Amino acid sequence: MKEQAVERRHILTLLVENRIGVLARIASLIAAKGYNIDSVSVGETMDPSMSRITLVVHGDDWIMEQVVKQLNRLIDVIKVVDLTEEDCIEREMVLVRVNAEPPNRAEILRIADIFRAKVVDVTHRTYTLEATGDEEKTQALLELLRPFGIQELVRTGKIAIARASKVSPRKLKGAEEQEGGGVVEKAVGAAQ
Repeated sequence: MKEQAVERRHILTLLVENRIGVLARIASLIAAKGYNIDSVSVGETMDPSMSRITLVVHGDDWIMEQVVKQLNRLIDVIKVVDLTEEDCIEREMVLVRVNAEPPNRAEILRIADIFRAKVVDVTHRTYTLEATGDEEKTQALLELLRPFGIQELVRTGKIAIARASKVSPRKLKGAEEQEGGGVVEKAVGAAQ
């Protein structure tokens, strides 16, 4: 009897050449496997010839492994990392326009303060708030604002980055010195 594959959320980050049609080819490849992209975020890296794409896709592990392998074969894809099992930092941004009648304004501002949201636009009847955080934080903010009446809502796609090594700089320096001097010391010595 064949086991049912369990679908779960996968966060994929791709480093790609910044060229026309790259995102379309990636989306087509994922759609061909029968999966929908929950969110996508694309932006240039420090090198303007490359972009980083962050995708959130629900799928079973075996199919997602095949998708990652096929993505790596695309000419314009430099690197693919599945952050699903990695310790990573995830963020998304939300802009929300909420009804702000005079009796409710102080309460809306208190909620915004609790979630470290910024008021980015004010009218006589509305506040537009900007908040950044993980999915749970932004969802909790929206739930508290819903009773006031949300007029409009815009969310970015999720962005994610793997956490840096937890090795302290002091331990790292000690290890480098045991190996015969650190990289910086060697470079300074070579330059003199």
